[in-house]
Amino acid sequence: MAITALKGTPVQIIGELPAVGATAPDFTLTGADLGDVTSTELRGKRVVLNIFPSIDTGVCASSVRRFNELASGLENTAVVCASADLPFALGRFCGTEGIENVVTASSFRSDFGADFGLTLGDSPMKGLLARAIVVLDEKGAVLHSEIVPEIATEPNYDAAVAALSN
Repeated sequence: MAITALKGTPVQIIGELPAVGATAPDFTLTGADLGDVTSTELRGKRVVLNIFPSIDTGVCASSVRRFNELASGLENTAVVCASADLPFALGRFCGTEGIENVVTASSFRSDFGADFGLTLGDSPMKGLLARAIVVLDEKGAVLHSEIVPEIATEPNYDAAVAALSN
């Protein structure tokens, strides 16, 4: 079981994040339009999964903004920003912020958190997703994965983008 922290207090994460080199689990998330966002439809593209607890926190919002900027320069790459937020909240945020280069998706009606080993356990944020990055190649193999050690900090954007160059 992995560990992250919330303002210095350890938080258990239920499950194990897929390892580099492993094939990522298939997934179905819910897009802002309530349609499915699936790993199957993304095959043939590299995928950056920007996973976070809630769009309504400053760090989560910052990560979506930053990946939106980065996504404009990434060829054959889909950036999926996933949380347990309802699709309406994700859509509202993107509309207000002018976010157009990433896909936002909700895990609210899927097993995404369990399948990727990213469901937060024993904390006030229990049931939400841990802050993590998973980068996949065109066939769904994991090129890079990171569970951010402190939920209140941003992920390593440079490492995620560098993984796409390998």
